[in-house]
Amino acid sequence: MFDKQFGKYNAKNSTSKIHVALVDDQAIERQHLASLLSICENITLTWQAENGEEALKLLKQEDIDVLLCDIRMPKLDGINTVKKMRNNNNNVPVIMLTTFSDYQLLINSISAGANGFLLKDVTYNHLVNAIKRVANGNYLFENDILDHLSTPHENISKRAQEDMRISKREYEILSLMAGGFSNQDIANAIFLAEGTVKNHISTLLLKLKSQGRTEAILKALKLSLI
Repeated sequence: MFDKQFGKYNAKNSTSKIHVALVDDQAIERQHLASLLSICENITLTWQAENGEEALKLLKQEDIDVLLCDIRMPKLDGINTVKKMRNNNNNVPVIMLTTFSDYQLLINSISAGANGFLLKDVTYNHLVNAIKRVANGNYLFENDILDHLSTPHENISKRAQEDMRISKREYEILSLMAGGFSNQDIANAIFLAEGTVKNHISTLLLKLKSQGRTEAILKALKLSLI
């Protein structure tokens, strides 16, 4: 469950109940996912919402461990819902759900601070594993989408990955970047000066040969660094 004092999540053990919420404007889709979740003994569906506005209100009323959120919804879509959550210092892990295997949606989801990205036709086992993964502080994105993320002029080999020599501290900062944390938030979380965090991020961008944070996160996911 989210540790409000320290602004982070404690890892769930194998016997802990994972409290999940579901946001989707399509009732049939919600019913389908809810029925899949009801089979798992270690997952409890705490509440459901029809759009992002309703979800933001419910998030203030009852704590959850993972939010499953449709991307395309009326009133407030999934990506803007995550942006508002992160702006409000709500760091509940979010798995984005979509019927579209869309590269741009993946980029926008990561930029907003999402922790996972799944297609709605996901199997039961894949869905449950994804929820457990993000509940324990990890990230999950569809492999078939990630396979298309390498830029045409670049193919990073395993040897190149080893040559990057990313430090333990840089891995930590990279994970917080992927979680949508600002430089100041990262500095506060790991007890560093904001200027020091900026220096680490600059080094990461050089090592990952990236022009910005989103590109660095995408490459890190492609290389299974986070």
